[in-house]
Amino acid sequence: MDLKDSNSEGSMGSLQPSSIQIFANTTTLHGIRHVFVYGPVTIRRLLWTLAFVGSLGLLLVESSDRVAFYFSYQHVTKVDEVVANSLVFPAVTICNLNEFRFSRLTTNDLYHAGELLALLDVNLQIPNPHLADPAVLATLQEKANFKQYKPKVFSMQEFLARVGHDLKDMMLYCKFRGQECNHKDFRTESLRAAAKEIPSLFSALLPPGGRG
Repeated sequence: MDLKDSNSEGSMGSLQPSSIQIFANTTTLHGIRHVFVYGPVTIRRLLWTLAFVGSLGLLLVESSDRVAFYFSYQHVTKVDEVVANSLVFPAVTICNLNEFRFSRLTTNDLYHAGELLALLDVNLQIPNPHLADPAVLATLQEKANFKQYKPKVFSMQEFLARVGHDLKDMMLYCKFRGQECNHKDFRTESLRAAAKEIPSLFSALLPPGGRG
């Protein structure tokens, strides 16, 4: 009696579906439920297995090809070339982060614009002198000595023209329409005059006081 019961329980256990068979019959993935079915292996099951593996392999091949194409960064560049009979000498805007030459600064400049240049604080003292280069600090201390100093009239326009960079020192090479040019072919214009000649976008980028 006990042996019969144990055989019955074993046969019932073998009829229980496995977890992958349960997944195959509940998933929406097409074809997989025909591969993992209950019962012995049949020709129909083998054909479904070949079809499923083949489709999966084709999907992986196409996917890898598209991924490789994406990471190759393919792009298309379209260039329209227009031939001009004559060109107007260009207007050049120079936006230099180092706007002023330290060697051109005077005591009067530091007295009126030292705080604006971030060289002096509100009390006309050198901030964080221990961070400055010794040679620069010595020159700055000499120029920032306001003991018994009588300030003179300060003009921002004159200051920009005198302390700003010289185009002659910055221009390395210039050639226009086959002929060489130099700094004398350029002229400095005010912001108001420049705004009339160049688009408003470029005029907004001009530094205060003019352009070179």
